[in-house]
Amino acid sequence: MSLDKTYKLVPGTTVFDSEQSAKGYHLNQFCMSLMTAENRASYLADERAYLDAWPLREEQKQALLDRDLNAAMREGGNIYFLAKWGATLGFSFQQMAGSMTGMTEEEYRAMMVGGGRSVEGNRIDHAVLEAAHAPAAPAEHAGITGAVFTSHVPAIGAALDHGKTEEPYWQPLFAGYEYSKAWEKENVPDVVLLVYNDHASAFDQSMIPTFVLGTGASYPIADEGYGPRPVPGIEGDPDLAAHIAHSLIRDDFDLTLVNEMAIDHGLTVPLSLMFGDVEKWPCKVIPFHVNVVQYPVPSGARCFKLGRALRKAVESYDRPLKVQVWGTGGMSHQLQGPRAGLINREWDNAFLDRLVEDPAGLAQVPHLEYVEEAGSEGIELVMWLIARGAMSDVDGSGEVEVKHRFYHVPASNTAVGHLILENHPRAGEPAVKE
Repeated sequence: MSLDKTYKLVPGTTVFDSEQSAKGYHLNQFCMSLMTAENRASYLADERAYLDAWPLREEQKQALLDRDLNAAMREGGNIYFLAKWGATLGFSFQQMAGSMTGMTEEEYRAMMVGGGRSVEGNRIDHAVLEAAHAPAAPAEHAGITGAVFTSHVPAIGAALDHGKTEEPYWQPLFAGYEYSKAWEKENVPDVVLLVYNDHASAFDQSMIPTFVLGTGASYPIADEGYGPRPVPGIEGDPDLAAHIAHSLIRDDFDLTLVNEMAIDHGLTVPLSLMFGDVEKWPCKVIPFHVNVVQYPVPSGARCFKLGRALRKAVESYDRPLKVQVWGTGGMSHQLQGPRAGLINREWDNAFLDRLVEDPAGLAQVPHLEYVEEAGSEGIELVMWLIARGAMSDVDGSGEVEVKHRFYHVPASNTAVGHLILENHPRAGEPAVKE
């Protein structure tokens, strides 16, 4: 089932969607660079040299050199970004719009004075629209093969990076992931959609997005104050991420789409635990950040619903990819105030029980219970419900199998929980809508 993109059929119109955004990312960022007088002067002094300093395709450069806005739009340009380029060249907006219609500025202005262009004759042809909605033969599609749940304690990364895994303090914890590494080696996905929270590395108080989907091609490792972890950078999957963005936003989940950000231990520690010490991660990774630092944070119910919508998004992608969804963070821990060091083994293990057996009921647990019983930072566990909601047993279209479960105290200031669920959807049972 492909996503509905019939807006592409509207004549004389280029809708700037996530596909176009990925295609024109560097072109539009070039336009943004012209927001300073110094850069505008450099561009006007030698256009070609300035363009060559950007990673633009030759078709994008030529469109700008030819002053061909229609070509620039086809190459992913957006009119609001391109307007900054036009302003640098001294073009008025009517001059730019006129050039795309084959009119002079004066002719275009006269048309607008006369009431503008009529919509008559500028709608989608009915035959074209009917053909677009004609039933298509079933295509191969992506599927979710499993979910991984794990804490993402920064001290775990430090122990790995400094060769401390066999020390008495750390050995029991890392022993709990030996099965996981073997399982992951036998079940390497094409893509991991990794749900985590940034820890004041990519996002500070100047911007606090609730849900962030990484749509970029790659992500560097953040310096969290001790230098970046000595692990590989992340290769993203812009095509799948753009598809997921389109599907989730159409399902009324408001996402922030980010092409550039540094990723911290919240994402790298789970990768290290599951894949070990590698020169390159064996799959692509799509980062999915959730704000669980500043209240209000999303509810467990909202995260669970998002997981269901995520499975629908993945299964509507027309490529036979194997996708895993990882939920990270938690378990019980408090890092601040007189209650710092709080651990609640009983609550944590009950959470793991319910995550397997009663995820819909677990999704109704209020924020207050997380904070009171699992500590102020235990609220990270709502992120696990995104991964759990993406499993096929949630709507009765399949089953899950528990492959591994592990719990350990302590890892620095935190209780560590870990669970692997294999997803077994029944053939011909697509994800239902939210």
